[in-house]
Amino acid sequence: MADITISENEGDLQSQIEEVEALSAIYGDEWCVIDEASRIFCIKISSNLEEPKLTACLQIILPPDYPSAAPPIYQINAAWLRGLERMKLANSLEDLYVEHTGENILYLWVERIREFLVEKSQSTETVGQPEMVNVTTEEDVDDEDIPDLNTLKLNTENVHLFMDHDSDEEVPPVKHGDTITDRRSTFQPHLAPVVTPRQVKMVLDKLCENKKIASATHNIYAYRIYCEGKQSFLQDCEDDGETAAGGRLLHLLQILDVRNVMVVVSRWYGGILLGPDRFKHINNCARNILVQEGFTSSADDVTKSGGKSKKTKAKKSR
Repeated sequence: MADITISENEGDLQSQIEEVEALSAIYGDEWCVIDEASRIFCIKISSNLEEPKLTACLQIILPPDYPSAAPPIYQINAAWLRGLERMKLANSLEDLYVEHTGENILYLWVERIREFLVEKSQSTETVGQPEMVNVTTEEDVDDEDIPDLNTLKLNTENVHLFMDHDSDEEVPPVKHGDTITDRRSTFQPHLAPVVTPRQVKMVLDKLCENKKIASATHNIYAYRIYCEGKQSFLQDCEDDGETAAGGRLLHLLQILDVRNVMVVVSRWYGGILLGPDRFKHINNCARNILVQEGFTSSADDVTKSGGKSKKTKAKKSR
């Protein structure tokens, strides 16, 4: 039985590889690899390639048993897509999957979303619908608008947990990873083991003491803390002006199943827009330092295990 399962998984992986190669060839720059080891991809979809009225970003995770036994895990990012319209589109994608169970479905999904965008665009042209921008659109950044790390928001319902820490609680050790540079933009990851929300704030304060890090255009972060008593995770993220980057980073931590750790990725903007490539660099930085510090398997091990990784618990600070 185990041999059959392994054989099926190998067949699914080969099918995924062939499908991704085909989609990359069909859609070119619109297709983006977020994290190849974890099988995370996204594609920018427009209602019209020449004059896009509406755009959306389809983010996809391919589970190990896709397409034979499981559908892709997906998320549609579009600020204009809400309520009944979002439900209608989601239902149509699910219907397509049911009709083609066991088959590669991504091309049909992309084109169905494009049809939806065209229909929506045509229905709003008569009322002067302004152009919608999808979440992967990169904004110009002026030196005067560079945010300070001190302004990072801690998005949590338990705000009191982040207040002044106990005097005997130590600042967790912070590790700094290798930089990635692309078209004059530089990305650098930082990692620290954390077991309390207060330590998250302590790490941010510690990083802020470094003037270079504090002056970064964006300091994106995400963390996951495992609560033994509740058998659940306390987790959150921050974009720091890089729309959707924090959520993607947290998603990576979830996929790799890491715990008791926070990762901050600093980006210094170089004046040239990178488009979706910036998300790839942010996640690659994060994954590299997680592997380097022993919080997850190597990239090769993650690929072989279908995205599953070792759970490495950080030592608690006394």
